[in-house]
Amino acid sequence: MKEFFKKHVFSLACFLLAVVLILLAIFYPEEKKEEEKAQKKVVRVWNVDTFEGGKGSRTSFLKSAARRVEKKLDGVYYLVSSFTPEGARQAFCEGNFPDVLSFGIGLDVFLEKSVALPYSFAGGEVGKDCFAYPWCRGGYALFSLKDDFEREGKTVISSGGNNLALLSAAMSEIEGEELPSLTAYTKFLNGEYEYLLGTQRDLCRFRSRGVEVYSRPLKAYSDLYQYFSVLNPAVLPEGRALLESILSEPERLEEIGMFPAFSETEFAPLPEKTPLVFSSREALAEIRSQLMRGEENFHEKFLKTI
Repeated sequence: MKEFFKKHVFSLACFLLAVVLILLAIFYPEEKKEEEKAQKKVVRVWNVDTFEGGKGSRTSFLKSAARRVEKKLDGVYYLVSSFTPEGARQAFCEGNFPDVLSFGIGLDVFLEKSVALPYSFAGGEVGKDCFAYPWCRGGYALFSLKDDFEREGKTVISSGGNNLALLSAAMSEIEGEELPSLTAYTKFLNGEYEYLLGTQRDLCRFRSRGVEVYSRPLKAYSDLYQYFSVLNPAVLPEGRALLESILSEPERLEEIGMFPAFSETEFAPLPEKTPLVFSSREALAEIRSQLMRGEENFHEKFLKTI
C-alpha cells in the first residue's frame, strides 16, 4: 500500500511540475514583453498641419520614420499622433504638451516651452537661438495650361490654410482673386482663369489626373515649411535622432509630395524670404487684411532672409 501511494504521489508531483512548466512557457514571455514595453522611453510626437501638403499624410510619414529610428535606438518608442490646429491649441491651454511637435505657420502658443536646438534657420530663430527647424517644405508656383506666361488673363490665387498665398503674389508682382484651394483649382481647369497661383498640392492634383500643366516657380517668398520643435528637454537626443533621420533621407519626401527643406528642385527653388514660424495668428490676420487693402511694403519687418 505504501509503495502504491509513493508511486502515485510521485506521478502526481511530476504531472503538476509539467503543468507549471507549460504555464510558464506560455505566459512568462508575454509578461516579459509587457515588462520590456513598460521600460521603453516613450516620446510623444504630435503632427499639426497648418497648410496643405502635397499628397498622403505627414503624420503617417512621421510614423514610418519613427519606426525606422526605433530599430536603431534600443528602448525608445515614438508615439506619433495627429492634431488639428484647434485641437492642439486647446490641449496647450489645458497644459497638455507633446515631447516633440511637427507644425507649420500659425501655431503660436508654445514658444516658451520649446528647447533651443543646435541648428540655424531664420524662420525658427528667436534672438540668437533656434527653437524650430524645418524637416520639409512646399513651394508656390504660377500654373498655366499653355506654355506661355506672357499672355494676358485672370489669375486665381489658391488659399488652403494659415499660409499667406497673397503675400507670395504681392512679392511676385502678381494680381489675382483669392479663392479656397479646391475651388481655385477647379475654376482654373474649367478655363475661368488663365493662371493659378498654387502650391505643391495643386501639382499633385494635376499629376493624379494626368493633366499637362506648365509652372513657373515663385521664389520671392514661402511660408510652406513644416517645422520640428522639442518641447521636453529630457527627450532632446531622441527628438534630434528622429529629425536627423528624416533629413538624411530627402528622397523619401516624394512619398508625400513635399520637398527637401534645404535643397532645390525644379519645381521648388529655395525661397528668398520666409516669416518667423512663431508669428501670432493676430499678426497673420493683420497682414492678410493689409494685403486685401492693397497696402505695400508693410511686411518687410515680418520677413526673414533665408
